[in-house]
Amino acid sequence: MHITAVSIFGIRLPLKIPFVVSYESYDVMPSLIVKVETNTGLYGYGEAVPDEHVTGETWEGTYEVIRHTLAPAVLGKNPFDIEKIHATMDSCIYSAPAAKAAIDIACYDLMGKAVGQPVYNLIGGQYRQRLAVAKVLSIQEPHEMAEEATAALASGYRVLKLKVGTDKVKDIARIKAVRQAVGTDVPLRVDANQGWENSADALYALARIKACDIAWIEQPVAADDLDALREVKQQTTVPVMVDEGVRGSRDMREVIAKRAADKVNIKLMKCGGIFRAVQLTHQAEMAGMTCQIGSMVESSIGSAAGLHVATAKKNIRSSELTGPLLFSRDVGNLTYELPYVQMREKPGLGVDVDKGVLDELTVMRATVGS
Repeated sequence: MHITAVSIFGIRLPLKIPFVVSYESYDVMPSLIVKVETNTGLYGYGEAVPDEHVTGETWEGTYEVIRHTLAPAVLGKNPFDIEKIHATMDSCIYSAPAAKAAIDIACYDLMGKAVGQPVYNLIGGQYRQRLAVAKVLSIQEPHEMAEEATAALASGYRVLKLKVGTDKVKDIARIKAVRQAVGTDVPLRVDANQGWENSADALYALARIKACDIAWIEQPVAADDLDALREVKQQTTVPVMVDEGVRGSRDMREVIAKRAADKVNIKLMKCGGIFRAVQLTHQAEMAGMTCQIGSMVESSIGSAAGLHVATAKKNIRSSELTGPLLFSRDVGNLTYELPYVQMREKPGLGVDVDKGVLDELTVMRATVGS
C-alpha cells in the first residue's frame, strides 16, 4: 500500500458562541481537513488547526505547507511507515506541527482501516473506555461565567475549566464568582493561556484564590519562560500544568530538567500528531508528570485522534476534547454523552465524515497526486 494523492480542504467551522481566550476571540474556527488516498482504494482523514499564537502557523500558511511541501514528500510512502514519514516531513521543513499532524492523523486512520482496528489498538490498546470532558468557559464578565458554569453542571458536566488571563484582578473575581456559584465539590481548572506573563503576577493571583481550591493552574506565564514557570511551581501548592511551553520533545526535556511543571497538556496540533503525542506521553511518565490531552478546538476528526491517544495511555488522566460541542456544524460525528466522550470500536479514527458538509464549509481546496 502506498499514498497516491493528498487532498486539502480549507474550512471554517461555525461556533455556536464566540470562543474567547487571553490572546484571541474566535467567531469561527479555521481548520484544514486532509484526505490521504492510497493505491488500494482506502483513504484516511486528518486535520490541522494551526494557531499563530501557539504553533507559529497561520491557516493560510499551513494550507500552502501541506500543498507544496508535505504532500509531495509523502506521495509513494506506505502509511504504516509512520516513523519514516515523520523523518521525511522533518527533513522538508522545521517545526510546522499542525501541518504534520494532519498527515500523521490521516495515516493512522488509514492504518486502522487497513487492518480493521481502532487507532488505539495500534498505539497500546484500550486502557480505558471513556474519559470525562471538562466544560471550557470562555473569558467573560464574572457573573456571566458563573451563570454559564451553573448551566453547564445542569446539562451534565462534572468538571469546569475557566479561561482567564486578561487582567489578574478581574481574573481573581472570575474564579471566585464561579466557585461561589457551583459550590465546593466541583473541580475547577484554571487556564491563563500565558496571560499573567510573569511569576509575580501568577503568584499574586494564586495567593488570592487559595480558598477556591482549584485543581491546577495551566500555563500561568509566557510559554518560553520556563524559569518563571518553575518559580510558580516552587512557590505554590497548586499543581502547575504546562501547555504552550511544550510543543515537542525538546521542550518536554527542558521542562523535565528544570522541574518546571507537575503536569503537561499535550495537543496533537502542537506536537505533530499521534506519533509525537505518544512520545511526549512516555517522556512525561518517565519524569513522574501526568498528562492531559487537549485540543485547539478541532472538529470530530482531530478530536477523535486525541481521544484515541487518551484511550490508550495510562498516564493521560484528563481530556478537553470539546471542539465538536462548540460548533453549530461539524464535518464528523464524534459522540458525546455528557460528561463523557464515547469511544467507538470502529476501524481507524471511527469517525464518519459528512462529505456534503465538508463541501459546503470548504472555501479553498487542492489535490496533490492522482
